[in-house]
Amino acid sequence: MIYIDLPDTEERDAAFYLAMEEHVARTVDADDCFFTWQVGPSVIFGRNQVAEAEADIDYCRSRGIATFRRKSGGGCVYADRGNVMMSYITQGGPVGFTYNKYVSLVLLALRRMGIEAAASGRNDIVAGGGKVSGTAFYHLPGRNIVHGTLLYDTDTENMAQALTPPAAKLQGKGVRSVRQRIALLKDITTLSPDRLMAGLRRELCNGSVRLTAADVATIEQMAEEYRSPEFIFGKNPPCTVVRSRRTEGVGSVEARVSLHAGKIRSISFRGDFLPGDVPIERLAEALRGARLEPRSLGEALRGGEAGAIRGMDAGTLISLLTEQT
Repeated sequence: MIYIDLPDTEERDAAFYLAMEEHVARTVDADDCFFTWQVGPSVIFGRNQVAEAEADIDYCRSRGIATFRRKSGGGCVYADRGNVMMSYITQGGPVGFTYNKYVSLVLLALRRMGIEAAASGRNDIVAGGGKVSGTAFYHLPGRNIVHGTLLYDTDTENMAQALTPPAAKLQGKGVRSVRQRIALLKDITTLSPDRLMAGLRRELCNGSVRLTAADVATIEQMAEEYRSPEFIFGKNPPCTVVRSRRTEGVGSVEARVSLHAGKIRSISFRGDFLPGDVPIERLAEALRGARLEPRSLGEALRGGEAGAIRGMDAGTLISLLTEQT
């Protein structure tokens, strides 16, 4: 695996590093690439999440916590200088295979550094009795990108106040607050963040590529999309009905359905679910024109389109859309 170096040590925001992932995926000719990064206090929403439902925006603004949106699915995360962020770029392939490969690599590296960690749930890594890492995925033509967090010494007060997940999400995990779900690596290892990042590089990579000043300028241009209020917040699409549910192994899914003459005119999906092997746009298109009843929805989903949401099957999605148990 190749480590990606920047030509300087300038501190940058999450928008830059998210754009850097894209740039590396499109321009670096290597099967597997990896780099780590750190940012100031930031909240980063998943692609399909409604920002106002996931974070206390007023609190973030009052405390100087920046807000961003990434192009991958999954849930909202809080990051600061007490986090180590990881980016992994690899060849295109099935979502599940890519996740398993990435998590296995990170677990092996952590164990070699003396940190006993294990995989948990859809996309988490746990150690010391709590979650220390979550991951998310998205696909570019011919390339897959996985990025994840490592909680080292995060400001847990800021995290607890900034993130406001729906109560059902926490109840589904058997806990009562954001803070109860996590563990901090500073309580598990004597490694500093710098030594942790150096260890990940040493254990995972056997070569490096240094980006140029021209690369940095291109990445900065790409980062402007990630910084735009329209991309971060956008507008919730108009809808006639809203259906939402949290499903084990899938996550929270909210469907916003616009109906005309009893048929679905348009539908959009929000939540912390992860993308499947089918584009979400294909799922929305398949449902257009169907009636909001089981038989019609079943006919619309015969092509496996429910697989646009990882872990979802047609029956579960129909149950959600029709509010059946």
